[in-house]
Amino acid sequence: MAGPSQEWVPDVLGKPFTRSTLPLGIEGEGGPLVATVVRSIPNPLTALFAPLRDVDVLYVHGWSDYFFQTELARFWTSRGARFFALDLRRYGRSLRPGQQPGYIDALDDYDADIEAALAAMGHGEAMTDAPARRRLVLLGHSTGGLTLTLWAARHAGRAAALVLNSPWLELQLGAIGRQALAPLVDIRARLDPHGVQPAVDFGFYTRAQDEVGSLPAGPERATWRPDRGFPTAPGWLAAVLDGHRRIASGVEVGCPALVMLSTRSTPPLTWKESMTSSDSVLVVDDIARAATRIGSLVTVARIDGAIHDVFLSRPEPRAAAYRALDRWVAGYVGHAR
Repeated sequence: MAGPSQEWVPDVLGKPFTRSTLPLGIEGEGGPLVATVVRSIPNPLTALFAPLRDVDVLYVHGWSDYFFQTELARFWTSRGARFFALDLRRYGRSLRPGQQPGYIDALDDYDADIEAALAAMGHGEAMTDAPARRRLVLLGHSTGGLTLTLWAARHAGRAAALVLNSPWLELQLGAIGRQALAPLVDIRARLDPHGVQPAVDFGFYTRAQDEVGSLPAGPERATWRPDRGFPTAPGWLAAVLDGHRRIASGVEVGCPALVMLSTRSTPPLTWKESMTSSDSVLVVDDIARAATRIGSLVTVARIDGAIHDVFLSRPEPRAAAYRALDRWVAGYVGHAR
């Protein structure tokens, strides 16, 4: 059961989505920091005999992003699972005036956000019998995939399965480039953690999504998901590079993991039409190699024609992504206990 004291209000996505604000007990630059959890709960009668009736899914978004993927939620709820999505501190529904969007200086700090969401779902650390009642599936996209991978590795046994949608497991410059860059970034992060860095997002990924027709409508998009992304800062980049270093050293998530990627990448230097059918954010071959270092049971699914968020691709690759997810879930998650 979700936390009984939680207050759930209608979400911007409309029915059946509701949301709850989660105070983190941390003072930020614009006041107290909060996270936000969005939920969609299947009808308990129709879910009674569904294959995932004992499953709760927690989704975490990527950089410069928030949860809006209603079709992804329906995939899980149509199989009986309860779906929850977390907008981390300083992102989306949790972003407050005066805050530096997306900023964090250690990915482990998101433990507070994740634990608050799990408590709202009924999976808090103090609820020792929750895993015996319901299984937890973690679902992360891009930077959210990196964050959840590291969290799962530090909290063995909490998750029954991990699904990663184009997770940012390695820097676009590769391991050698990351190792060369990291000392410079660390120095800058110590001296000026919130400083401005050169823009690296020229809006090509947003343009590709616009052409594919997969971006959300609504006034919140301009603030929560700007076309050229949030400005980056040295402290944030140092945190991400530290995460990449830990992945390269090898971690164990302690559960079956599915890593979903496009079959190819397009460097985001100038606009190319191929960006509508490839990953223009990450180097997918490097991510596929890094995926072998996150656990002992990892499946890598390469989706031809997919973009960075495989579930926001054109209809044909998107359908292929859902078929791959469906087969994997049936094999590793679908058995009710």
